[in-house]
Amino acid sequence: MTSPTSDALLGPAEIRELAAVLGVRPTKQRGQNFVIDANTVRRIVRTAEVRPDDVVVEVGPGLGSLTLGLLETADRVVAVEIDDVLASALPATVAARMPERADRFALVHSDAMHVRELPGPPPTALVANLPYNVAVPVLLHMLDTFPTIERTLVMVQSEVADRLAAPPGSKVYGVPSVKANWYADVKRAGAIGRNVFWPAPNVDSGLVALTRRAEPISTTATKADVFSAVDAAFAQRRKTLRAALAGWAGSAPAAEAALVAAGISPQARGESLTVEEFVRIAENRVAADHGDATGKTAAGRRYAPGPAPEPAPENEESTQP
Repeated sequence: MTSPTSDALLGPAEIRELAAVLGVRPTKQRGQNFVIDANTVRRIVRTAEVRPDDVVVEVGPGLGSLTLGLLETADRVVAVEIDDVLASALPATVAARMPERADRFALVHSDAMHVRELPGPPPTALVANLPYNVAVPVLLHMLDTFPTIERTLVMVQSEVADRLAAPPGSKVYGVPSVKANWYADVKRAGAIGRNVFWPAPNVDSGLVALTRRAEPISTTATKADVFSAVDAAFAQRRKTLRAALAGWAGSAPAAEAALVAAGISPQARGESLTVEEFVRIAENRVAADHGDATGKTAAGRRYAPGPAPEPAPENEESTQP
């Protein structure tokens, strides 16, 4: 493989010049704050542990800052871009700045939430700087749609990074934390300052690394069953699970029965539960629906009620390369 030259990546002057030529003005609506620092790009690629045999999918490539950095190392890069102007310009940028790797690049002009297949070999890694308003849904969609993705590194608003990586019992532990854990082990992987973007965002950004579980969670419930229990538990996060899951289970007594059968206190709250515990709750409601609420899965388990943390912040803002 030919090694690209170090000046192939985009710097502040190149980013602004390219944006001017394309008539691109970064919009808050799509979280467009472009990465202008090559060292930050290489740090992201390094932190993502991108390998020479990786097929990387990137969501929201923007002007191509991170795309070029990924192409320096990965075998192939597939970029998913929704913006018409940015999507039309990116292949030419890759061809001009890294011609020896242009045949290793593919563009999908689409909303990432609608992507169901990608060109070329199955992706092995996801590396992306996700716009604030779609960060969590896009992440979960990509992990669900492409089970071959083994490693993920996403840059999101710092508060969102905290939520995704939060452990049970944390004040910011919630729906994103549990659902991300369904697919992967999740951890914070660093912070990104505001001055590496143009224009500079009003929030700090954070890196989140996800390593897909070696084996999917084994359960008789469906993912939809489990996720609906998670959604119900956190929709009324200050309430006990007996009350919060009443509508989901059909009644408060039915919720209590499923909780007790799962070995979980009806007085606990969602913030104290792991994804595996939500799985047990879903399994026991499914069993009850089939007339088999035997509580077999609860044998020998003990439970303790968890604390009720403060609600997590809802405002999110992030950036795009």
